[in-house]
Parts: sequence; structure tokens; C-alpha cells
Amino acid sequence: MAEQREFFFRRLHSLLGVVPIGIFLVQHLFINHLAVYGEEAFNAAAGFMHELPFVLLIETLVIYLPILFHAVLGVYIVITSRYSTRRYGFFRNWMFALQRFTGIFLVIFIAWHIWETRVQVGLGNVDVNYSLMEGILTSTPMFIFYLLGVISAVFHFSNGLWSFLVTWGITQTPKSQRISTYVCLIVFFAVSYLGVRSLLAFAYGV
Repeated sequence: MAEQREFFFRRLHSLLGVVPIGIFLVQHLFINHLAVYGEEAFNAAAGFMHELPFVLLIETLVIYLPILFHAVLGVYIVITSRYSTRRYGFFRNWMFALQRFTGIFLVIFIAWHIWETRVQVGLGNVDVNYSLMEGILTSTPMFIFYLLGVISAVFHFSNGLWSFLVTWGITQTPKSQRISTYVCLIVFFAVSYLGVRSLLAFAYGV
């Protein structure tokens, strides 16, 4: 019974990492990328998302609770996992290690990001807009922190997508897993571009 429960939770952990968390990550970075087209474009998109009906309920059910579950179970997996170069090989073992490392870092980064752009903003009755992000990211230490956070999040999603495809039996053969490696690599670079480009726009106006 305990093994079946752990199997279910790990499958759910894998699924939530792609749907809805991964989809939200891509959508979030796409909205942020509108900062490249100017303050008005970003503020219009951010304002539209903020004015959605039942936005707090949607965010709680679709974003916060899945992330909380994924993070708590992820920390448990990190603590209980064992690396195996025989089973995974050199490259996959490094991906396994980086997945765990970025997961721990993201617990810290996401908690801070939510505090800075949701909790403090709500307490101070301030809008989430271009000026807010500009104020945060013009600080060099915060820019570096956010840069590491964005790249870690995109890597964690991209590499997790590869694991999801294997875990759910979608890529079972060595050939299909090699192909999915290249696909996930493309996803990593494409989504990273959206995130890093938006950080540069907020911080340096370029």
C-alpha cells in the first residue's frame, strides 16, 4: 500500500511539473517578454491578467497549491534519492543532479518572488507593473538572483519534461529518448530567451 501511494504521488509530482506548473511558467515568461515592446505593452498584459474574474482563486488552485505540493514532494525526493551512474550514465546522472539542485534553489527563489511581487505588493496596495519590476531588477544583486532563478526554472521544467515523457511511457525506446533530449534542449533555449530578454528589458531598457 505504501509503495502504491508513493508511486501515485511521484506520478502526480511529474504531471504537475508539466501541467499546470510548466504551462504557467511559459505563459508567465511570455507575458514578461512583452516588456521588450515597452512599458505600455507589459502593463496592459499584466493589468489584463490581474483583472481576470476569480483571479485569486484561479492562482491558488492552478499555481500556488500545485507548486507547494511539487516543492514539498520534490524536497523529499532530493533527500531520499540516490545517484547511479550505472543506471543513468554520465550525462543523465548530471541532469539528475542538476534537477535536484535547481529544485532546491527554486524553493528559495519562488518563495522570495511571491513575497516580493504578491505579498508585499498586496500589503502596500501597489500594482504589479513595469515600474515595480524595473525597481527590483535595476539592483545588480537582484538581477543576478532573478537571472539564476529564471534559468533554473526553465532548466527544471525542460529536464522535467524529458523525465515526464519517460515516466509516463511516452518515450520508451533509446531513439525516442534521444529525440526528446533534443526537443527539450530547444524548449530550454527558446523559453530561456523569453525570460532573460525580459529581465534585460526591465533592468536596462534594452
